Amino acid sequence: MRPAVSHQLALIAIGLLVAAAHLLAGCSDARNNAHAVYMLIDTSGTYAEEASKAQRIVNYMLGTLQPGDSFAMARVESRSFSEKDIIAKATFDTRPSQANAQKRAFQASADAFLKNVRGSRYTDITGGILQGAEYLKETGAGTRTIIVFSDMQEELDRTTVRDFPIDLKGIRVIAINVVKLRTDNQDPRLYFGRLEAWQKRLEGAGASEWRVVNDLERLDTVLAKR
Repeated sequence: MRPAVSHQLALIAIGLLVAAAHLLAGCSDARNNAHAVYMLIDTSGTYAEEASKAQRIVNYMLGTLQPGDSFAMARVESRSFSEKDIIAKATFDTRPSQANAQKRAFQASADAFLKNVRGSRYTDITGGILQGAEYLKETGAGTRTIIVFSDMQEELDRTTVRDFPIDLKGIRVIAINVVKLRTDNQDPRLYFGRLEAWQKRLEGAGASEWRVVNDLERLDTVLAKR
């Protein structure tokens, strides 16, 4: 092969490598700027009656998440560490028409679930959070949020094990609509103690933020991408 031709091929190869590197960097930057949200809905006991309020959160997220962002909604029931508990999930396409179609499909799945919620006997919040953390890490998004729509009263059966360290590094956890139980009304220390215990556990697991929001009018200030 003549030296001139060999030199040209080498330059072409270098150019292709540089272009590929820029493409990969661009994909990485896009994921770093993306927001992934995993929403857990408590379906246990009387809290299942609150599920209709979760529709406001779903509507807000579908209206604010952008192309490249990810959203998943799952139920909290007796054992929640399972992909089977995911009601709907999507990473929204960069094409507006496709992203809108994805959001309509997500909305339909959410509506169908929230209109026919069946209460579960136990409440495995930890399992749901673990499943959510796995989903968020797999998205590769730079901002990761778990929303827990629950009274935060975890009740496990005798054979379910959740008393072990968990990893929530880089994930913020926001508890919404944490209604007060009858026993909380009798002794408010139970309510504050329950929230304090969750804060200690989640922050100890590396969560970047822990928030409790009971005023749904404040969703925009709390759920905005950080």
